[in-house]
Amino acid sequence: MSGATGQVPQNRSTPKRRKEKPGPFEYSRKWSLRAVFIAATIFLYAPIIVLIIFSFNNSRRGGNVVWRGFTTKYYAKAFGNEDLMLAFTNSLTIAVVATVLSVILGTITAILLWRFRFPFKPAFEGVVALPIVIPEICMGVSLAMFFSAAGWLETGDRTWPFNLTNIIIAHTTFCFPFAAMIIRTRLQSFNRELEEAARDLGASEAMMFRDIILPHMRPGIVAGALLAFTLSLDDFVITFFTSGPNTVTFPVKVYSMVRFSVTPEINAASTILILLTLILTIMAVRFQSFGEDSAK
Repeated sequence: MSGATGQVPQNRSTPKRRKEKPGPFEYSRKWSLRAVFIAATIFLYAPIIVLIIFSFNNSRRGGNVVWRGFTTKYYAKAFGNEDLMLAFTNSLTIAVVATVLSVILGTITAILLWRFRFPFKPAFEGVVALPIVIPEICMGVSLAMFFSAAGWLETGDRTWPFNLTNIIIAHTTFCFPFAAMIIRTRLQSFNRELEEAARDLGASEAMMFRDIILPHMRPGIVAGALLAFTLSLDDFVITFFTSGPNTVTFPVKVYSMVRFSVTPEINAASTILILLTLILTIMAVRFQSFGEDSAK
């Protein structure tokens, strides 16, 4: 009958859709990449978790991996250790001041490289990125030679926090190129038409920077500040070469303590530092999200 009427019989069986091949970075669809991602996460964060857990271990040695019971007495001992708390305070002071200076210098450098054209600009970019490329030990030795020639390593006669000036200068020199690169990357996505429209509407340079460019840079500034704070807080090599006898920071103090033995106070103080960094990171992310929502 179908041949007589000239109609072609329809195939009622619908063809199955072929599954799309997962991309190289789709971790949720490829079990091998998922396993690698989980293994890498465990490899990176397991030591931190173990350190936090054993900071509550009731053992006389911080390196003892045998659980002896739960206790918080080593946190009280860490807070009662005046030398350790002084080093911790020095590290926080250096990190905060170096972060503020790095963000200011990084913002100025990023705007200069993004907006202006001038002779030898590629050479200037190379000089700015030099602290990122060269090894830290080379930078630490060069800064130590500079401070020694200038007579700035003699910090014993200075009162706190002026005795931290050498380390603050060294950390700012090391950290601000990272902030500058991040802020400049953020500026690359800026729409120049907004700037032209603001000028047509009579906005001054200061108003245009405050109301248009600065809100666009805010995520980059926050990211650069976080990176600069983390680099300054955790730095050991540059600090080791530029610190004086009375300017011990937390990483240098922990290194001097670990050379003899790992005590539970080190685990407790390290846990406090990790939690403080985590809290500051969450606050910065919340502030960044609030700024983006208000800009909309």
